[in-house]
Amino acid sequence: MSGDGKLLTVEMVPLREVVESLRGTHAFAETSTEILLETLTGVESVERVNARAGALLVEPGEAWRFYWLVLKGETRAERAELDGSRTLVGVAREGDGFGETPILSGKGQAPFFITATEDTVLVRFPEQDFWKLMGCCAEVRKVVLADMARRLQGYQVEALHREKLVSLGTLAAGLMHELHNPGSAAKRAASQLRENLRRLQELSLRSSGKPKTPLQLQCMHDLLEHAVRSCQVSALSTLAQSDAEEAMSEWLQSAGVENAFTIGPALVAIGFHRQELDCAREAFPAESFSDALNWLEALVSSVSLVCAIEESISRISELAMAVKKFAYDERSPNKQLDVHDSLQSTLTILGHKLRIRQIGVEKRFEASQSTIHTKGSALSQVWTNLIDNAADASPEKGQIEIATWNEAGKTTEPGWLAVSIADHGAGIPAEVKPRIFEPFFTTKPQGSGTGLGLEIVHRIVTQKFGGTIDVESEPGCTKFIVRLPMKGLESISKA
Repeated sequence: MSGDGKLLTVEMVPLREVVESLRGTHAFAETSTEILLETLTGVESVERVNARAGALLVEPGEAWRFYWLVLKGETRAERAELDGSRTLVGVAREGDGFGETPILSGKGQAPFFITATEDTVLVRFPEQDFWKLMGCCAEVRKVVLADMARRLQGYQVEALHREKLVSLGTLAAGLMHELHNPGSAAKRAASQLRENLRRLQELSLRSSGKPKTPLQLQCMHDLLEHAVRSCQVSALSTLAQSDAEEAMSEWLQSAGVENAFTIGPALVAIGFHRQELDCAREAFPAESFSDALNWLEALVSSVSLVCAIEESISRISELAMAVKKFAYDERSPNKQLDVHDSLQSTLTILGHKLRIRQIGVEKRFEASQSTIHTKGSALSQVWTNLIDNAADASPEKGQIEIATWNEAGKTTEPGWLAVSIADHGAGIPAEVKPRIFEPFFTTKPQGSGTGLGLEIVHRIVTQKFGGTIDVESEPGCTKFIVRLPMKGLESISKA
């Protein structure tokens, strides 16, 4: 790097000229001048970098060749985001060093933008001199490795947080679609119900001045009982329902009923037959029969709308319960978690994505022991990543298969609860398969994946549970198999 215009200059200076300045940094604070000079035998000069505020020291993708020490001033490392913004990753102030992580981890390119936030003076060691320092100076080695451990831990925490945000975004988008449908249905039903109540009021007022005979009252009572009996009506095939609606409408029309072809389908939908309406035809005079049937249709329609509202609210409650199970999966200190319930909750939340791509799900829950005694399981995050990946890999109108079973352990072992999630996509290439659990490794297009999902799944399964995760893949079928130790499983048999 030759320099960033007038903002950045790089000069070669004799090592002895900067030795005392180096000893003012954390890395060399415990190393004497003599040891430092002895370690760097053959290094007569080093590069000193003078950066003005705003100068760019390193940019992503640039070859990483140096270990840097800040003698004066401050620098900041920022990650470039897909939307063009930058996220602060870390700050190096006077006395700090940076750059050891890419060298020690074998990364050949810079991952971040590194910029001077104020006028800054730095010294940088080429990679070969850095290795001399690590090999000969124990105190330097201790500081550098501690810095690397701290940074890696920070990266890991941030990576986990970013992956959770990605998962949350996916779930939130699906959840909004899921809530929109029943919410809109309930709103439409409530609006129509208001109109039906108005019609009922008009019809009731029209007939209120006409006295009713005991036969008329008994007939209307029986019809009312049927109308409000239940929301559950035996389903008819499309052809059978069409025939029944046409026959009912024609019968009503022949009896002189107004709006016959509107009333007929409504009465059939709630299970009425012509025989049940014969009493009204016999009990009411011709001029009143039409009003009685229109009143009955308004009531029947209102009951159907109430049923639709009830079904919509039940769906919303079901979604809320699924989200609650998902959200509190990690927060309960001690609990029993049914893996089947956990899988079903995840499927409920991801339901919109599966439906919009017309992906079917076949569940074979054959594990007789499926309840785990756990402490902050995070299993929902495992299922979300695996099922979401399976959906992405599946062709449209494809199918995902989820199965559970119990496996016996050795004589001294309690056995395993196994869960498999399979898709019928293109499969994982053989050269890629060994790397799928590596952090930041992804085969998805840029912006479609973080490369963290499977790494976090692997960490949760193996570290939090002491379990295992295996993958079997060939063109047309990829199956992830999670095995959780049955230690602590409740002896509960599920039907």
